[in-house]
Order: sequence, then structure tokens, then C-alpha cells
Amino acid sequence: MHIEAYMAERNSIMTYDEYFKSLRGKKILVMGLGVSNRPLVRMLLAYGCDVTGCDRTPRNQFDSELQELELFGCKMKVGETYLQDLSAELVFRTPGMHPDMPALKALRESGAQVTSEMELFFELCPCTIIAVTGSDGKTTTTTLISEMLKAEGKTVWLGGNIGTPLLPMIDQIRETDYAVVELSSFQLMDMQRSPHIAVVTNLAPNHLDVHKDMEEYIQAKVNLFRYQGSEDILIVNADNAITAAFQGNGSTRYFSYSAQNKTGTYLQDDMICRAGVPVLDKKDIILPGEHNVENYMTAIMAVQDLVSDETVRQVAKTFGGVEHRIEFVREVQGVRYYNDSIASSPTRTIAGLKSFPQKVLLIAGGYDKKIPYDVLGPHICEHTKAVFLCGATAPKIRQAVENAPQYRPGCPELIDCGDFENAVRQAAAQAQPGDVVLMSPASASFDQFKNFEVRGRFFKKLVKEL
Repeated sequence: MHIEAYMAERNSIMTYDEYFKSLRGKKILVMGLGVSNRPLVRMLLAYGCDVTGCDRTPRNQFDSELQELELFGCKMKVGETYLQDLSAELVFRTPGMHPDMPALKALRESGAQVTSEMELFFELCPCTIIAVTGSDGKTTTTTLISEMLKAEGKTVWLGGNIGTPLLPMIDQIRETDYAVVELSSFQLMDMQRSPHIAVVTNLAPNHLDVHKDMEEYIQAKVNLFRYQGSEDILIVNADNAITAAFQGNGSTRYFSYSAQNKTGTYLQDDMICRAGVPVLDKKDIILPGEHNVENYMTAIMAVQDLVSDETVRQVAKTFGGVEHRIEFVREVQGVRYYNDSIASSPTRTIAGLKSFPQKVLLIAGGYDKKIPYDVLGPHICEHTKAVFLCGATAPKIRQAVENAPQYRPGCPELIDCGDFENAVRQAAAQAQPGDVVLMSPASASFDQFKNFEVRGRFFKKLVKEL
């Protein structure tokens, strides 16, 4: 896998200590003081840097950590005017800020360098980086790669969009370790560095409330491998029309559920094969759903030459999944409840629906990301008994179902519930012994919740109170 050549290049990079010392005396802006940027501010302040933190949060709503950062020397530009009259030599952008927003464009035009906490990690990380992006399956695939490497006895650093900032740990990372990183389109939009192994799970319309169009969304994902060299590896989904056309600067490898690509991973007679060799029996995967078979094919391709087939089989038989991803919550009076809060797009909900052999009671709806729902309608007709709709996307989902060729009035039953809690309670009231209630919203959570994790935990709380 040309790890030696990759590491020879990594060994020539500046150490984190050299880098932060080089920033002394420079005027630095940290745009957005969320989870990933707060440790960065601490690191900059520890090296005596001139740091200004910019955030919409007004001073009277500062939590204790923001108060502490200010006490340690971080200048604060906050509230409604936090983007006005800015100047800097170096700017760290938070993923939630579009790179083309006027304030960032003005800073670049004035000569400032705009980067991010994640791009800096890529620049300074001394070990092999494996990074995963895509519309669906990112977190499970990233976690599977990490679990396989750890089971093989390797030291692994798991982070990125999956929730753990890795930059603060960089002084602990050794050349022989592996960093396994999940990256969102927001993190990738202006990224100018690529990992040794880049994985794109699939692409479908998503986040079009933030991206100006689908092409911008695709090009953000392409940044994952755009800057790879000849020794690097790109792994893509051959079954996805968009990703199948991707070509890396080094070697490009494929995984396919339907095709028998003899150089990649594929399914044959319920066996996942890699380069013609059977690796894993589908029945040994304890995670439910055909989409998780695809996630395993992806991960197996990513760890080729790094993990033994026996280790892959060991992980498949023991790995129980990631929270909020078709997570079994509880059985109440013969009814099983599943939390699939991560499903913030139609394609994710379709995968969730296909994970069960029976028709389910579906809880769906939420914040509108301005993406189409037509594709969801036929699958809801095929896989649900009733749908409990809530949130801003409820009318869109209803229309997608009613426009589906298979739809007949009452099959499935469509119930408008208003808010999320009422949808859960109505689904529970209607469920009969033997039923499955699946919360898989096909929508983001921001209309009623801070994020999908908060939504998932609230669902589990409601179910445990039944």
C-alpha cells in the first residue's frame, strides 16, 4: 500500500511545536467557538499567540469554558456584530461557516490565510491518515475501519466529524499509529490536503440548504482526494453513479454490492470477497440491514494489507454498531423500538426501512434541508404500515408518498402529528405486539433539536418512559 513512501513524505513536515512557535506575533482569528475550535484556541494561547475568537453567541450567554478562554487571554468579538471590522493574518474557519461568506472573502482579499482546525491536523499529523466521507454510512464505516485496525493491535486515533477533535492529541500521536477520520462536506469545502487512503461511501443530494447547488456539494467531497499523490489510494462505490466516475491521482479501488469487480470487494453467494478471495460471510455480520453489508465491504477495502481476514471476521461477530444508527432501544409489550436519528436524508431512511423483514411504523419529518423527497415515497409504501409525520418536512414526505405509484389511500396510513413528541406517543399508542417502531426522520433535527444526537436521546427517553 506504499505506506513507506507516504510516511517518508509525512516525516518531512513541520512538527506541531515548530508550527505553533512560528505563529507567535501573528494576528489570528478563530471563527466560531464550537467543539472543535475551543481546543485549538487553548493550544494557540499556550504558545503565546494573539488570538481573537469570533462567535455569534452574546457575552451574556457564555458558558464556563468560553469565560475561561477569555480569562486565559483570548480576545472576544461576539454577538450580532461578530463578523464586522475583522482583520487578521491567519484565520481558522469553523465548518459551519461557508468559505464564500462575505467576511471570509474580505479577509482573504486583505491577504489573510484561511484554514481550519482539521486542515491543520492533516498538515501536522505524523501518522498515516485514513479519511471517510459520503452522504450515508460515513460514521459506521469510519468506526468499522477503526475497530478492525484496533483489533489487529494497532494504535488508532478516531475523530473528525465523528465527534472528537484530534488536534489537541497530536503530541501523543506516533508515526506508527493510524488516524481514522470522518469528514463532512462542510469540513472539506476549502480543504487543500488529502489523506493517504480516501474513502467515499456514496453521494446523493444532501445539505442543499447550505451548499448553493449539488455540484458544490460534490466538489467538496472531491476535495477529499483531489490533493492525493501517486502513492495514495482512493476507494469509491462502483454502484453509485456519481462516485463510480471518480478517479484518484494514485490507485483507485472499488466496492460494489451488485457487480463482481474482481479487483475490489463485492458480494458473491452471500460472501464478501476481495480481489477474488472470500473474506466474510454475510450472516456473520450482527449489524442489521443490507447497507451495513455495504459498509463492511467499504471498510474491508480500506484495510487491505493492514488487517487480516480473521480479524475482520472477529469484528463482524462482535461489533454492535454506533449510537443513533438503527439502534435497538427497548421492547415494550411486544413492540420493538429503534432509534435511527442519524437518518437526516431520504437515502438514509430508505436504508433503515430495508433493514427489517416486516412493514414498520415509521416516525419521520423534521428540519427542511431543501432536498427532494420523491425517491422516498415508493419505499415508504413498500416498507411501512403507518407513518407518523412531524416537523417542516411533513408535507413533503406526505406528498412523496401520495405521489408514489404504489400508494393507495390508507396504505400506508399517514398521520400528521405536529411535533416530534406527539409523533412518538401516537406511534406507541397504535403499535401492536410484534410491530417495529422505527424513528428514521429523513430530515435534519434543527427545527426542534440542537442536533441528531439530542433528538435520538430524547426519543430513547420517551421510549423508556412508555
